[in-house]
Amino acid sequence: MKAIGALLIVAATGAQAQYVPSPVAPVWQPTERYVTAGQDEPGYRSWYMAAPWRAAAVARFNDYLKTYGVAGIVPTWQLLRTASYWHRCGADPFEIAPLTEWPNIVQTLRYVRDRVIPTIGPVEPVSAYRNPALNQCAGGASQSAHRFNQAIDLVPLRPISREALMRELCAVHRREGEPYGVGLGFYAYHRFHIDTRRFRNWGFGQAPEAEQCRREPTRPGPAAPPVSTPRPAAETAQATVGQPEATAPR
Repeated sequence: MKAIGALLIVAATGAQAQYVPSPVAPVWQPTERYVTAGQDEPGYRSWYMAAPWRAAAVARFNDYLKTYGVAGIVPTWQLLRTASYWHRCGADPFEIAPLTEWPNIVQTLRYVRDRVIPTIGPVEPVSAYRNPALNQCAGGASQSAHRFNQAIDLVPLRPISREALMRELCAVHRREGEPYGVGLGFYAYHRFHIDTRRFRNWGFGQAPEAEQCRREPTRPGPAAPPVSTPRPAAETAQATVGQPEATAPR
């Protein structure tokens, strides 16, 4: 009996030693490298509640997006994210662009809706408008499209490799980007830039997956919808919405 018990103990020990747990797939968290505490959703709620005028200003911006058919493509609050280095620059994590710059985001959102999301799935903005002082502090180009509320930095919300991301976005940019005047740029990991200033691309280096970005555009796709955004004269003259002049972007 003792011998049998010893054999059972050895067998059990061996079985434990041979047990290998199943690997756990990493959780896809595409924004963790770019969105810090304070620029997340709880941070947005704190920013929103910190000044009484912000509620009306955000509602007015959202209504503007609805008027031109580009609301709901991404959550409106995410379009208010400033630079990822906002905290290093002593800036606000969120900001509403001057009213005169609102038309510039319309065509960019249309391209995201019509071409980007159908290609790679849903996306999340991690940086949009940056006032000139913040843009300079964050290392943006002096004439960055972010300064004029014309650019959005995005990350994909569905798992995708960087290589596949570049390959897919370059292909659609080459095929469809020119009618929209799209600028496509790639940054570290999965962050990419879309604006509608003019047709160009950058940031793909020697990556073979971005070969499509190096070629001349093919036959242009459907023409981009025109941006028709007339504004009442009283609104055009107003630089910001509900924001005290002393804190207006410089």
